[in-house]
Amino acid sequence: MTTTTARADGLVRLLVGTQFAFNLGFYAVLPYLATHLGEDLGLAGWLVGFVLGLRTFSQQGLFVVGGALADRFGPRPAVLVGCALRVAGFAWLAVARDTWSVIAAVVLVGFAAALFSPAVETEVARLAVERERRTGERRTRLLGLFNAAGQAGALLGPVLGVLFLGSGFPTACLAGAGVFTLVLLGHWRLMPHRPATAAPRSFTAGLAGIARHRAFLLLCLAYSSYLVLYNQLYLALPAEVGRATGDQAALGWLFALSSGLVVLCQVPVSRWSARALTPRAALRAGLLLIAAGCGATALLLPVGGLWPALAFVVLLTAGQVLAVPAARALVPDLVDERELGLHLGAMSSLAGLLVLAASGPLGALVDVEGATSWLVLALVPLAGALCVPPRPKGAERSGQGLDHPGYE
Repeated sequence: MTTTTARADGLVRLLVGTQFAFNLGFYAVLPYLATHLGEDLGLAGWLVGFVLGLRTFSQQGLFVVGGALADRFGPRPAVLVGCALRVAGFAWLAVARDTWSVIAAVVLVGFAAALFSPAVETEVARLAVERERRTGERRTRLLGLFNAAGQAGALLGPVLGVLFLGSGFPTACLAGAGVFTLVLLGHWRLMPHRPATAAPRSFTAGLAGIARHRAFLLLCLAYSSYLVLYNQLYLALPAEVGRATGDQAALGWLFALSSGLVVLCQVPVSRWSARALTPRAALRAGLLLIAAGCGATALLLPVGGLWPALAFVVLLTAGQVLAVPAARALVPDLVDERELGLHLGAMSSLAGLLVLAASGPLGALVDVEGATSWLVLALVPLAGALCVPPRPKGAERSGQGLDHPGYE
């Protein structure tokens, strides 16, 4: 094994471990934030919802900014600053008591993720493409492993939070800050500095280029259709569980089932899809599975019990393990390598905005009795499957990224 290959493989292990640790620390705190705001601090319900929405916006909505900064300065500074801000945000949240302090701490926590997550995702995508060129291993395998590591952290994070909640929510926050301190030290020691090979365009010029890039926008729509349906885990699924059982006791187990299935199935499914499917075919197949999950839920409603909810969770998760790595794998084929971070960040930000826009109309479906709401939901991933862009002309089989249209 050459020195370059060994360093690349070591960086892969670091970034995959990072994704696990990120979600471990984050989900040790997030599931208990609403209860802390409402019960411990006495905030009104509308204000709790506003704070949680603000956290989502400061994270998902600003991914495009974090991705652009990673392009311009490299992933290492973005990751280190993001980790430091996450430590500060969690420590601040542990002691915040008045409304404005809580809001500022939550925004800081979200913005920290908007810095480090796009940087890590960009570097993983870059390494996946390089490995594909070097070894022939399809890039979806590494991207699938990255997704599985994140889900493992999301599965175990709440368990870590429970261990510390006995001592109060501030202790759980400090535990999360401790995890990110270790991540910060690990990256300070192990993550190499990768200087930019060429300066990307200005941020505004990059955004203008995205607005003209039809194939990339189609990919964003396809990815957004997955995320809109994934958001139904927090909207339509609780409503269905409550309708079927009269309470929400089973909801936590269904969430754990979803994360557990990703942890167990992501790597073998990615290995199989790398052999059997192109990324475009995998993305379409994943979206069709998600649509089938909505259809199966509608068909099973007369059966009653938790069977409709189980069908939705299992097929949604099956679609997720195919669609998410495939969508990320397609981005390097469509954009200039110098703007990979900007475009990966933009895909997440645009998807977040579309989820926000769709939440109201789809939320109204929760009150619709019977199969109608689930059949309407099925139309979203079906439309997304139609949006998967065709293979770019001139794209090499190795997956070499194409120059962004109009790049000067």
